[in-house]
Amino acid sequence: MSASITVTSLSFTWPDGSPVFEGLDVAFGPGRTGLVGVNGSGKSTLLRLVDGDLAPADGTVRVAGEVGYLPQNVTLDTALRVDEALGIAEQRAALHAIEAGDVSMRHFETVGDDWDVEERALAALGELGLGHIGLDRTVGEVSGGESVLLRLAALLLRRPDVLLLDEPTNNLDLYARKRLYAAVQSWPGVMVVVSHDRELLDLVDQIADLRSGEITWYGGNYSVYEEALEIEQEAAERMVRVAEADFRKQKRELTDAQVKLARRKRYGQKMWDQKREPKIVMGARKRAAQESAGKHRIMHEEKLAEARERLDEAVEAVRDDDEIRVDLPYTAVPPGRTVLTLQDLGLRYGARVKGGLELRGPERVALIGRNGAGKTTLLRTIAGELAPEAGEVRAHVPLRFLPQRLDVLDGERTVAENVARYAPGATNNRVRARLARFLFRGARADQKAATLSGGERFRAALAALMLAEPAPQLLMLDEPTNNLDMASVRQLTTALESYEGALVVASHDLPFLESVGITRWLLLEEGELREITPEAVWFSA
Repeated sequence: MSASITVTSLSFTWPDGSPVFEGLDVAFGPGRTGLVGVNGSGKSTLLRLVDGDLAPADGTVRVAGEVGYLPQNVTLDTALRVDEALGIAEQRAALHAIEAGDVSMRHFETVGDDWDVEERALAALGELGLGHIGLDRTVGEVSGGESVLLRLAALLLRRPDVLLLDEPTNNLDLYARKRLYAAVQSWPGVMVVVSHDRELLDLVDQIADLRSGEITWYGGNYSVYEEALEIEQEAAERMVRVAEADFRKQKRELTDAQVKLARRKRYGQKMWDQKREPKIVMGARKRAAQESAGKHRIMHEEKLAEARERLDEAVEAVRDDDEIRVDLPYTAVPPGRTVLTLQDLGLRYGARVKGGLELRGPERVALIGRNGAGKTTLLRTIAGELAPEAGEVRAHVPLRFLPQRLDVLDGERTVAENVARYAPGATNNRVRARLARFLFRGARADQKAATLSGGERFRAALAALMLAEPAPQLLMLDEPTNNLDMASVRQLTTALESYEGALVVASHDLPFLESVGITRWLLLEEGELREITPEAVWFSA
């Protein structure tokens, strides 16, 4: 039987009562499927339900074959050796024992038929660009991006029939992404991948668009999907215009009919008052007129209701993804004002900034470099979370730092409560008015942070920092497009376009960096920070 995923009448609701799915039916067969949708639509939740990490409230999830799952936020025990993280430590130890002359039966039982497991593990690491790591180092010695690839290597070694990938390019530099793309292209079984990475989504065979609890299928990769969606939306907008014209026409006809009926009623009343016909004839005429008028009115009202329904359906078919609006006072930095000073800075793990480096307002600085180069360490040192090993860091304006982990939020508090922690002087009404600009309106502001999707969590964390008191005039973001869908990346770009302070962004997402108007590029490489030209960026990130 070939590998497959079958979801039948699936319903799922979070413990706080927030519904995600109600009666979802979908099936995934062989091939690579890109699962797309706006943040909060339930993409990650669906993968977790398929993996068995979550249980449905109703309905069934059936998987033919073994499942391998790479979650959004990969967490590995830093004390583990690489072979333990790959799940081959016992087999490897048994092999070494046999090679050393220990022919105990338990070693042969542990190895089974997998005599080449060590060679396969090294080959899998090599294919993903991790050949330099080896099997005896600890996870704590690898970078965040390398740990993602390490977890993927463990999955590939297991050879699962079904592979679920949730934002697998998060934290990966361009080199590591190329390795991941090659692994995806060569995958022979069922694959479902959730991603905002356009290049990755252009490698899939089909797109499953999850929206409002339902899935719509599109053949081809993401570029084909975008073209099809654009055609659909143009047709939907035309239908709206047609439906609006029909609705206006039905309203006019109903109004005209009501005017005509009123005239007939006045004329009949006049005949009755003047008694120009026998009473019995006038009575019959009046009843017939009332009956005709009633049918006429009902007919036009039904036509108007049908026109309204067609208009509502047409409007619903048009996608109107809201945009974040950020128009905060007090964030502007005068041109030329010194925002940040670094002097002979030595960081943990060996990176350093030789001599002096100044950032002036309102510069937009991109911090780039390979995984493990020390970008996050530098940002955490500037933010005051880590003490420098040597030298000095001075921020001359209020600053805020949004880390990759988004741990600025308390999962047990609501979105509104989290924001209120950063702006204790703001009234509840002011907090909620500000949150509405970040698309948390009404009950959405009362959701617990722990129940938010990756993109919603980012939006809530960004709101908390941007609405903080005092307003940040230096904003530092570490891999901000991780976990964001395409619409959310556009929303973030819009938000940063209207931000008037100084900006430092560490990211491997070069199209995003270019979209936010970067004015200065800094490369952290081999322990040193240096400025490079925009032309050199694509060869260095």
